[in-house]
Amino acid sequence: MNTNKLFNVLVPLISALIGLVAGALIMLGFGYNPIKGYAALWNGAFGDIYYFGETVRQVTPYIFTGLAVAFAFRSGLLNIGAEGQVIVGWLAAVWIGTTVEAPMIIHLPLAVIVAALAGAVWGFIPGLLKATRGVHEVIVTIMLNYTALYAANAIVRNVLSDNEDKTPDVAGTASLASEWFQNMTYFSRMHYGIFIALFTAVIMWFIIERTSLGYELKSVGFNEHASKYAGMNVKRNIILSMVIAGAFAGLAGAMEGLGTFGYMSVQSGFNNLGFDGIAVALLGANTAIGVVLAAILFGSLKVGGLNMPTEAGVPTELVDIIIALIIFFVASGYIIRWLLLRFKKEGK
Repeated sequence: MNTNKLFNVLVPLISALIGLVAGALIMLGFGYNPIKGYAALWNGAFGDIYYFGETVRQVTPYIFTGLAVAFAFRSGLLNIGAEGQVIVGWLAAVWIGTTVEAPMIIHLPLAVIVAALAGAVWGFIPGLLKATRGVHEVIVTIMLNYTALYAANAIVRNVLSDNEDKTPDVAGTASLASEWFQNMTYFSRMHYGIFIALFTAVIMWFIIERTSLGYELKSVGFNEHASKYAGMNVKRNIILSMVIAGAFAGLAGAMEGLGTFGYMSVQSGFNNLGFDGIAVALLGANTAIGVVLAAILFGSLKVGGLNMPTEAGVPTELVDIIIALIIFFVASGYIIRWLLLRFKKEGK
């Protein structure tokens, strides 16, 4: 194994180990047993087939939101608006799922496609303003997050229901729920969306690594002015990047609306799927395979962490700190890489 490959294996392992040690020290400092705490974390994520199904269910939207943020990053754009794009995608999917009557072969793909289109439209707005007016996408996407939240609440309450706090359930012909998965995982909420998520990751990899469009998007991300000088249509690429990123996030909303919940309710605040997608994208180094692996880590910690208060007595607030520490050290792999290189040079 050459040095680069060895480093690529060692760095994430050492980073994760340091994160686990830091979390253990925090638990010890507050008088809790770290072995019991981590055992509860593992059992909560993979302890039996039900928890495994719930972990996969949680990982599914994280893959989409991670891809949404990572795709924009590759074009030099910061998509803070994945949260709003998830909400409009969720709303659009439930809208189609509750108001359209059609065979499943038409109804389900239609609901998924409309959710992606809704997210794409929500991504098109900041992309257009960035490309044509130079308005920073962070400002626009933050405002669009709140617009999506309050507009969706109003539509759920006044259009999709009779002044209720939730919509009716989507029709069975538009549902991603899987009776086979549910029976296999002791009635967890695992659904078919995981296959769509993995397929979408392959699509992102193909676009970025194997197409001229991906080459142009990466080029714009590296140097906008050089790309323009080379004859590339920078404005079109900026808009297209945000549209595709928005479509990915809209699909995350479809997973929640058609798979996990089967309806949409009035939300008092953000569900944080889009914001967590930023961490997933950064952990995954903005690559498709990296996002999938980071989503698995993130989803496992989120679901497993729920078991720590009941099984190990670790308070919820402390669980959040421990999970944040683990993610922090995993994301700080470049520090480990720098230290390893420094020790290597001193050893010569």
